[in-house]
Amino acid sequence: MADTHEITQTLWKKMADSPFLMVGLADGSSHSEPLTAQLDKDLVDTLFFFVGKDNRLIGGGKVMAQFVSKGHDFFACIAGTIAQDNDRAMIDKLWNKQVEAWFPEGKEDPNLALLRLKIDNAELWETDISLSGRLKMLVGGTITADENGSHAVVDTTAA
Repeated sequence: MADTHEITQTLWKKMADSPFLMVGLADGSSHSEPLTAQLDKDLVDTLFFFVGKDNRLIGGGKVMAQFVSKGHDFFACIAGTIAQDNDRAMIDKLWNKQVEAWFPEGKEDPNLALLRLKIDNAELWETDISLSGRLKMLVGGTITADENGSHAVVDTTAA
């Protein structure tokens, strides 16, 4: 089993490789929606999302975000607070060609909004099943805790 530091490092590596999350208000008033996270290595426990001003999350509040890695070997459930944060310096820092494709008028698009998700806590699972665990899966054996990967509940995702 990986330690907390290792598993949080893995989270950020996996999100850098595939930054797609399902994000929804935690009050149960609406469904989650897919968003592309913009990562800033200088800010701990923070995700950013470029959205349209008509997005259901624009009013902010408590959210839950779910992440599944590209290889389906890492999972995260992230709780936090989301708010609009149209800081021009941050928009400039995070702007890229993928974002530009959604906002034809660029950084001056009147529909552009930047959301900041401040992570309060997260639950992380890494399903790196050991060789003996994989063999047991093939023959119907019972996988023990030390064979099934890592799990952590963290108050910070600082790597």
